[in-house]
Amino acid sequence: MMFDVNKIRAEFPILHQQVYDHPLAYLDNAATTQKPQCVIDALRRYYEQENANIHRGVHYLSEKATAKYETAREKVRAFINAGSEREIIFVRGATEAINLVASSWGRVNVKAGDEILITELEHHSNIVPWQLLCEQTGSKLVVAPINEQGEVIPGEFERLLSPRTRLAAISHLSNALGTINPVKKMIELAHQAGAKVLLDGAQAAAHLNVDMQALDVDFYAISAHKMYGPTGIGALYAKEEILESMPPYQGGGDMISMVTFEKTHYNVLPYRFEAGTPNIAGVIGFGQAIDWLASVNVESIAAHEHALLDYATQQATAFPGLRLIGTAADRASILSFTLESVHPHDLGTILDREGVAIRAGHHCAMPVMEHFGVPATARASFAAYNTVEEVDALFAALKKAQDMFA
Repeated sequence: MMFDVNKIRAEFPILHQQVYDHPLAYLDNAATTQKPQCVIDALRRYYEQENANIHRGVHYLSEKATAKYETAREKVRAFINAGSEREIIFVRGATEAINLVASSWGRVNVKAGDEILITELEHHSNIVPWQLLCEQTGSKLVVAPINEQGEVIPGEFERLLSPRTRLAAISHLSNALGTINPVKKMIELAHQAGAKVLLDGAQAAAHLNVDMQALDVDFYAISAHKMYGPTGIGALYAKEEILESMPPYQGGGDMISMVTFEKTHYNVLPYRFEAGTPNIAGVIGFGQAIDWLASVNVESIAAHEHALLDYATQQATAFPGLRLIGTAADRASILSFTLESVHPHDLGTILDREGVAIRAGHHCAMPVMEHFGVPATARASFAAYNTVEEVDALFAALKKAQDMFA
């Protein structure tokens, strides 16, 4: 089926507006994607026609909401090719998924003298939970360095794996640079060293085919709002045998099967890790977003985004005074850069007045900024609905900013 960007754009009501008398060019998709009408409708329909708490009610609305909630779990399972619905835990997003693993799995499996291996590319959400775990247990955080292209140095990652490594926590796709890590090989190396692997898939899931069986990864974290779905919802995948060995992350609500003052018996998977009333509407909207992604086809979206990234990279390379930050051989969706004599925050403000929405800052990846010797970058990030004309608008606005500061 031919990829029709205009047809796709028609499904996103937010895109059809003017910003400061300019057509909106939304290029901040690595922060959050916009939502198609079908997702918006699913959220509204839940609150208008289906609103009830799930699992415990025996009335019509509760049974209907429960069915939709659990159908969404199956959609997530199928989308990432997990082996079982028991391996899909609904959380607030990738950040909570990583914290769940650090708090629950880490509490049992990481001791003084052990090591957690991460990379220099990581988002703060895949750094800070491991720092906290190391502080609590006396273990050590080890960091695999990157090169000047923004790629993890393969030999260094392998060298830093040791019998003390309990976990390798790696971004699948860098939110700051767009680098796609060779995760299949990294997982194999970590497993050979006896370590488990967590992949931060927040950026990857909407841009790459993600397959738990093919990757053989132990943990995978995703966020719906970067996948055309609602904010405040995501999922943790974990291998069933690992989840069975993990203590609960939070207490209360659906995570119990029986409570007495003497002892609590915990629920079966996956409910053991879903305490309290969940974000029911968000889960249903997440399922609808996955339906939308499947209908458009992730491979088709990736090819479209890659063409936009290639076009933008060509323009950036020819743009005087522009420095690309992150030029990995394998990257996706993200153009990160600085412009001589113009601070990224000023760029973001000026571009906004031209109707172009980008992100400016450290992108919750301060160690990446430190590596490249910059306080911040400007970041344009692409999604299924972006166009060549929007890339042109970006560079026209950059020229205007440059002329203002000349």
